[in-house]
Amino acid sequence: MGRKNLSEIRQKEIIIAFYTVAKKIGLENTSIAKVAEEMGISKGLVMHYFATKESLLVALKDYILEKYLSFIDSEKLKSIDSKEKLEEFIMLLFSRKWNDYVDDGLFYSFYAQVYRNKDFNKSFKSFLETLHNVLKNRLLDARNNGIIVNTNIDELTEIIFALIDGAYYYLGTFTDNKKEYEKQVTIYMNHVKQLIEYKTS
Repeated sequence: MGRKNLSEIRQKEIIIAFYTVAKKIGLENTSIAKVAEEMGISKGLVMHYFATKESLLVALKDYILEKYLSFIDSEKLKSIDSKEKLEEFIMLLFSRKWNDYVDDGLFYSFYAQVYRNKDFNKSFKSFLETLHNVLKNRLLDARNNGIIVNTNIDELTEIIFALIDGAYYYLGTFTDNKKEYEKQVTIYMNHVKQLIEYKTS
């Protein structure tokens, strides 16, 4: 048990070092040798846990997913039992707070691997499906609690996430202009509100 825990701890340390180095110099410039240098250990020790950069990429994907889920799957918004909570949750998805958990520059370099690596493409798809399911479950919760009456929850989930993905990429150009950023978020949120069918009393 102790040996297994030590192994898991070392793997996590390597993944975090990989993330740190990639954030500083870019994912494409990061190598196992540079990760080892960052940690002050041998390249061979890193390769004992992760034989290739590709295996580290998959591990980093899981690490990033864990950080995202800790952000959007919070206890506060676990149960959507009011219109206000649903809109707060969706607003959270549009917010720039993602960057507090995962560096945007690194994430988009990471995302580019989808087009360069077929195996990673499949792995990343499961990552996105997990995030989509969080939104879907919140929408289902809102419907079960009588907040919304939409019957097309699967379709609604895909449309909202497509808006979030596109909007977030574009909103990255407004990091120095808070007023313009908030204006754009309002536009997106208003469109989402038109898609949601709230139950009328």
